[in-house]
Amino acid sequence: MAYIGELLLDYGIDASIAIYLSYTLLVFLIIILCIIGNIITKKIILKLVARIIRRNRHQWNNILLERKVFTWIANILPGIIVYLFAPAFINIDGLVRRGAAIYISIISLFVISAMLDAVNDIYRTYPISKVRPIKGLLQVAKIILYIIIAIVIIGTLMDQNPLVLLSGIGALAAVFSFVFKDSILGFIAGIQLTSNDMLRIGDWIEMSKYGADGDVIDITLNTVKVQNFDKTIVTLPAYALVSDSFKNWRGMTEFGGRRIKRSIYIDVNSICFCTPEMIDKFKKINYLKDYIIEKENELLSYNRRYNADTDTYINGKHMTNIGTFRIYIEYYLQNNPRLHKGMTQLVRQLPPGENGLPLEIYAFTDDTKWEHYEGIQADIFDHIFSIAEEFGLRIFQNPTGFDVKQISSGITISREASVPTEIQD
Repeated sequence: MAYIGELLLDYGIDASIAIYLSYTLLVFLIIILCIIGNIITKKIILKLVARIIRRNRHQWNNILLERKVFTWIANILPGIIVYLFAPAFINIDGLVRRGAAIYISIISLFVISAMLDAVNDIYRTYPISKVRPIKGLLQVAKIILYIIIAIVIIGTLMDQNPLVLLSGIGALAAVFSFVFKDSILGFIAGIQLTSNDMLRIGDWIEMSKYGADGDVIDITLNTVKVQNFDKTIVTLPAYALVSDSFKNWRGMTEFGGRRIKRSIYIDVNSICFCTPEMIDKFKKINYLKDYIIEKENELLSYNRRYNADTDTYINGKHMTNIGTFRIYIEYYLQNNPRLHKGMTQLVRQLPPGENGLPLEIYAFTDDTKWEHYEGIQADIFDHIFSIAEEFGLRIFQNPTGFDVKQISSGITISREASVPTEIQD
């Protein structure tokens, strides 16, 4: 600075102007040094480090690289350069030094935070992480780290010892924790919701305890606003989303399919073996033609192998109407263009109960919109209910008042003719 000032004075420049020019030249020099240092560290040193890390067999090195720990460390260099040049700024050297110290503190915060994330990723590679996760402990460590760095920054700005501030903050903490309890809980909950990516604006969440079932429209320090599908708005405390459980449907939207899981109940009295007439009838169904032929050959081979007397159905193996009906539904689902082909599709029997035999349909639609999903699901079950009778099956339904009235009056409804007929003794 002295040399630059004397050089400017030799050129006849005024002393006051020479001081400002010397400061300007110094600032440009520092900026150039920071740029050069940044280029050397990130373009040369970091690339060399990354190349060495990718060549070794240690997985934790790659995790540190993915979490950008070394990149954040390289960002500290400009702050160190400015801090070292602080004595050159006469009269404002303390201000420059404090500014550089604050910058170094903030970057150090990101460095330690990235290292803690890397520690969690490394720990998750071990089987014990599934039994004893440490993510919660690391989040507590981050919160403590944020508080310590904040105190250090405040102490640096005020040019005071951080330990002195800590004693005063400890006395105020008790008062603030009592007066602003909800705000503090909401702030901590907001950090957890954000860091864990538990909630975003636009997510469809369901929390029956608070009557919330709709889209998140606003997230503030203390509250989360949810607009239900009836356009009512429910305001939830932010900490309730952390302390209580809620359902977030975002995964369904990102997955690209919405699940259908519904059962139809078959009257067990309508389940029987397939007669030759029924088999001939099933062969005319497009989805079952190949299956029936293949199944007949399989059963014929099995019965011949074990010399089964097929004159009675109790001997050997035979097709049943419920099994054929189940196979038909499977083929029907596979050929439905509105169902997602890359997800699970199955038709299974559940344990029978007082309402008959549950036949559950499990599949995923290719559209997650509510109205489209309901339409696709309704079309599927419209068809299934309509064709159950073609397999000789009856859908279970408890008697209604109309059924009781018809029986008491001696009249029943014929399903084939759909006209009343008298009950014969």
